[in-house]
Amino acid sequence: MTHMAHINHDAVLRARVALLGSQTLTARQKVAAYRVLAQVSPLAYLHRLPEALYEYSKQDFAHRPDIALALRAEGLDAARRRCGLETGRAQLLVEALHYYGEQLALMERAEEVDEVEREIAALIASTGAKRPRT
Repeated sequence: MTHMAHINHDAVLRARVALLGSQTLTARQKVAAYRVLAQVSPLAYLHRLPEALYEYSKQDFAHRPDIALALRAEGLDAARRRCGLETGRAQLLVEALHYYGEQLALMERAEEVDEVEREIAALIASTGAKRPRT
């Protein structure tokens, strides 16, 4: 079986229609659409997933830091995968790391925040990416 055999084509169509529609989508709806579309068109949609997950974590799970951290970790994973597919996407990874580190700081996990900050600094030094605005 090929990878395409596992894809729910109805879900792909619904996700595309949702994103192209005239209505404003919630963060949850955007995440759902980007999760589906990133499977079939990673170069087109994978870079949008970290920002959507960040917004979703802030809007719907600010009171649940464990879930917010998991969503931001998923966004970080998506950014890493996107960077692996195409060079020159270091800025996306820096931003995803920043979002992840921000949640770690809110949870007072200083040691892990330091690790994230070191990774951000290394990326900036090696790629010329810019530090995200806070």
